[in-house]
Formats: sequence, structure tokens, C-alpha cells
Amino acid sequence: MKKFLQNLFLSVLVAGGLAPLTSEAQVAATSVSPSGYGDRQFAIDTVFSAKRIREDDKMYQIGVWRRIDLREKYNLSLYGSGDAKTNGIMSYIYKAVVDENALEVFADEDFTRPLSIAEFQENFWLNATGDSIFVKQLYYLDFKEDFVFDKHHSDMVFDIKFIHLVMPSATNSNAGQETIGYIRYKDFYNYFKDHPEARWLNYQNISKSLTYDEAFESRLFRSVVRRFTNPDEALIADMVRADHPNPDMKAYMDALAFEYKLLEFENSLWEW
Repeated sequence: MKKFLQNLFLSVLVAGGLAPLTSEAQVAATSVSPSGYGDRQFAIDTVFSAKRIREDDKMYQIGVWRRIDLREKYNLSLYGSGDAKTNGIMSYIYKAVVDENALEVFADEDFTRPLSIAEFQENFWLNATGDSIFVKQLYYLDFKEDFVFDKHHSDMVFDIKFIHLVMPSATNSNAGQETIGYIRYKDFYNYFKDHPEARWLNYQNISKSLTYDEAFESRLFRSVVRRFTNPDEALIADMVRADHPNPDMKAYMDALAFEYKLLEFENSLWEW
């Protein structure tokens, strides 16, 4: 009996000693596996980005503004089929905003001034002289993204932030290009993820067409860099000397050079 009581007492002491350790292990948080009971919090862009990248894990980041010209052969899958292009990405964005009121549109890049549906419709359909246009005449689709090195996953990531709808100058009675509206990429991603009728069209195998969120995340488009983070917030075209004999070609070559710079940066990460 005495030996039994000694063993019981020893068991209670051991259990009591381990209990605090177990409890402490539950609340201990790490950067890899943060605990819900700990006090560590990680800032993540949950407004614009469709990716979950912690701000503290962004070891390198630069903003990149790009333009997709839907008329290019590589981008015809987004432009739509037929002459009217009613099954293209611009038509489906319009339906999402106007018919379903599912996407919030803003007038500025800082997302401080929301547009009403009536304002968006006017921006979308009327050019500078008040004439109506066709949806196929809206062939520019701009977007802004961050080129990020995520140290947590040791990966370079293109983190798209917003979509910028633009009326080309030629469509706008040659009065210069005009902003139609800005849409948060996260809203764009979440909406088209649930709308499979709006698709990036695979003309070689229509059964393998993709939703727009899949197409953008897979980078199934060709784009040209128009701007990157710089002190003057200048477009690449604005950085070309005014006396250059062919400023448009120079701007295009500089945009390609910047693309190669990003590729070289990613490649150099793993050279060692």
C-alpha cells in the first residue's frame, strides 16, 4: 500500500510538471506556424491581392505597371471571338459591374473615389466627343503588380494589385487615352473564379479554356511594361530624350530591357 501511494504521488508530480510545458507549447508561435493563441500577428494585403504574402516576408519588392493589347495574336484568347467581341474580357467585366453590380469600380489609382454605375457606363461607352463606341474598340487592359521575392517560400511572385480599364486615344477621338475605371484585383479574381462562363478561349482546344482568374494567375497573356517604381513616377516613355529620332521604339526597347532585368534578378538568386 505504501509503495502504491509513493508511485501515485510520483505520477501526480510528473503530470503536474509536464502540464505547464504542454500549455506553453500550445501558445508558442513561430513564423512558420503562428499559433492562434499567441500574440504575434502578420500583416497581409487582404484588400487588393489574391495571394497571401506576409509583408514581413517580402525581401524584395518593386511595382510594375503593364499593358495588355488585346489585339495581339497572343492575347486574342482574352479579346474574344467574332467581330463584336461580345464574349471577350471587356464585355464580361462590364456585365459584372453593370448587370450584377458585383465589382466596385473607382476613378483613381488610389481607390479613393468610387464610381456609380451610371458614371462607369458613360466612361465605358462614350468617347471625348460624346459618340458611342463598340466594345471591340476597348483593346487596352492595364494592370499594376508587385514583383516580390517571398523569403518564406523562396520564390519570386508577380502579385497583381488592380486592373485599369483604359479607352485608347484612337477610340477617344484622338483626344488622348482616358481612364474608364480601376478594379481591385482580388475582387476580379474572386468574381471570375465563380463565373466559368467567362473564359480565356483556347482556340486550339476549346474544352481546355480557362476562367479569367486561372488565365491571369498562369500568366497567359503578353504585356508590355509601361512604368516601374521610380522617384518621378514617370512612364518609361517619359524617360526617353525628347530629341530621340524614334522615341516609341526606344521606349519599347527600354521596357524589354527592364523585363530582362527582372529575369536576370531572379536567375542570379540561385547562381550560388
